[in-house]
Amino acid sequence: MTETIARPPRFIAYVPLTDLMPADRNPKRHELELMIASIDMHGLVEIPVVDERTRKTLHGHGRRESLIEMQSRGMRAPSGIVIDEDGGWLVPVLRGWSSKNDAEAEALAIKLNRLPGEGGWDPRELAEVLEDLATGDAELFDSLAIPHDEIDKLLGQVDPETLPGGGREDETPLLHLPDDGERDGDLSPDDEGRSPHATCPACGHMFTSSR
Repeated sequence: MTETIARPPRFIAYVPLTDLMPADRNPKRHELELMIASIDMHGLVEIPVVDERTRKTLHGHGRRESLIEMQSRGMRAPSGIVIDEDGGWLVPVLRGWSSKNDAEAEALAIKLNRLPGEGGWDPRELAEVLEDLATGDAELFDSLAIPHDEIDKLLGQVDPETLPGGGREDETPLLHLPDDGERDGDLSPDDEGRSPHATCPACGHMFTSSR
């Protein structure tokens, strides 16, 4: 039997983007161009969180800034955004949590930004996922914008026996990356400034051109 809650302790509400106020202090920096590209591609998936006590943004300042910039550039409203009768953008926000004081609000804001990345990655599974993305959807792979040196560092933690295509001493396992390397002696347009190959220093797993 499902119980009906008159007002759940957490709920989603749509508010005008212009009414979504930032916190007084927000030390988190953002890669706005990457966030804008992601929101434009996938829509607004992770929504901002508002503190009921202050009525200000607790978490999601980067998404707020990205949406403001997208609107100012005249970009299309991403999925998840509702357009009001005046053409304004209505943004879904998570509501219902109320801080006891400013100190608690700022502490939670730091946790919400910091803790998700603390667990790190499983290098073997990440290598498999990157392999599938690189060979299956070049646009999605490129949208990850992961630097080659970061990929090298992650793969350096992997047992070569567990890598996709690995396990043979006489053959270097390859992870084929889209639009990497040379074409008729020249770099492809989106290869400018990128290394044509990235090789794992620990196991020789090479990221190279898919040709």
